[in-house]
Amino acid sequence: MTLKVYEIFYSLQGETSRIGLPTVFVRLTGCPMRCTYCDTAYAFSGGSNMGITQILEKVASFHTHYVTVTGGEPLAQKACHELLEALCDAGYSVSLETGGAMNIAHVDKRVSVILDIKTPASSEEKNNLWSNLNHLKSTDEIKFVLCNRQDYDWAKQKLEELKLSQKCPVLFSPSYQDLKPTDLAAWVLEDQLPVRMQLQLHKILWGEKPGV
Repeated sequence: MTLKVYEIFYSLQGETSRIGLPTVFVRLTGCPMRCTYCDTAYAFSGGSNMGITQILEKVASFHTHYVTVTGGEPLAQKACHELLEALCDAGYSVSLETGGAMNIAHVDKRVSVILDIKTPASSEEKNNLWSNLNHLKSTDEIKFVLCNRQDYDWAKQKLEELKLSQKCPVLFSPSYQDLKPTDLAAWVLEDQLPVRMQLQLHKILWGEKPGV
């Protein structure tokens, strides 16, 4: 069983509650969505075929406990489920970054799912698979990437309407080139939202490029 892998690299986790932790990233190739703010379009194609054993050997060479499987959209490859299971069986603390359009019902329960909810400005709101909310665990996280005030107001409405903060931690993140972090911080404080505002640490440290 093989997967198309764009890159495997070692860096600091730049997002989520694991921010700052040394982490191995397994970036799978391909994504069915085209978000306006996408920062990994380079992973839509390319990469090389790797077996799960080969991927595990590469991950092990970095000698770290944390592994993030990302993309593209990792769940677009059916064998991603077997990879996640194998990583958990090997004793890693595993997180999965998914865009929210693919079914997470069958993701290994040991995996921490980071589930994007796409906003109107992303151009992919129509592809949110809302039934995924029924499969979230307390160890998962919901992420909104916000491009403007309209996105913020929409996300705030969803937060309240769907009682998202009662399901798992919720993250609000400003789109890197679209929304000033200070603006988002002011809105979150003013509305006293039960969310964690986050910036992308890896971009602050190294800029927007592959391998970080």
